[in-house]
Amino acid sequence: MESRPLVRDLLRERQSDLTASERKLSAVLQEDSLVAGLQSITRLAEMAEVSTPTVIRLARKLGFDGFPDLQNAIREELAERIKRPLAKLDAALTDARDHIVSQFAETVSSNINRTLDRLDLAEFDAVGQLLSDPTMRIYLLGGRITRSNAHYFFNHLQIIRPNVHLLDSSPSVWPQSLLDMNETSVLVVFDIRRYERELEKLARLAVEQGARIVLFTDAWGSPIEKVAAHTFRSMVEVPSSWDSTLAINFLIEALVAEIQRLGPDQSAERIAALENMLGESRIFRNT
Repeated sequence: MESRPLVRDLLRERQSDLTASERKLSAVLQEDSLVAGLQSITRLAEMAEVSTPTVIRLARKLGFDGFPDLQNAIREELAERIKRPLAKLDAALTDARDHIVSQFAETVSSNINRTLDRLDLAEFDAVGQLLSDPTMRIYLLGGRITRSNAHYFFNHLQIIRPNVHLLDSSPSVWPQSLLDMNETSVLVVFDIRRYERELEKLARLAVEQGARIVLFTDAWGSPIEKVAAHTFRSMVEVPSSWDSTLAINFLIEALVAEIQRLGPDQSAERIAALENMLGESRIFRNT
């Protein structure tokens, strides 16, 4: 069954329908990833410097019966975002009617389809153009789970275009990379729940340097979304303690194909040069 839209998305989508007071309240809710919405209605109104009827009106404009209904949705949304691996495993074990392979196949297929349903093709095209521009320097980095996605994207990009850099996993060496970032830089970040504060700090510093952020995240959205120029949200839940990044990899492979299509001469020359280098260098041979 399709879940209802996320409160964070509703707030963004309904901005044009809100009054000035309602927009102030919306900004307070979005500022700290909805956490303010767990306050009492009186306290929330005080924080936003609006009236309690404004809080109720905003809740109803978002499609809720009232503030308690909105607050329940916020509570559920936050609980999903911080769900721990053991809690996910307990939930998965309650529905073990089919073999785990069948469960995974069905869920991953659904994740990819639902990710595509939510994909903004104009956003995809814009990122394809950005990452295919040879004058742009691309930096990639993932979190504890998504590091492999960053490596995978990097391995493809460095073959088909120049100026691609994979950041070290240790934050202690990030300042050296930040030093070289500017308006001709793109930082591609992978961040899914439980979101990593170090990545958020890096993204903010990169934007201050002039870089643009391309974010790959989950359905709930990493806090990095606030500073990202482009965001791809993917469905990640599977019957496991861990989230799946297969839908993210689907988008990566589609982007690789698009980047190669947009710069066929550049990628063909690099691939040919690489093949020649591999053929000429005995160090890469077994014989």
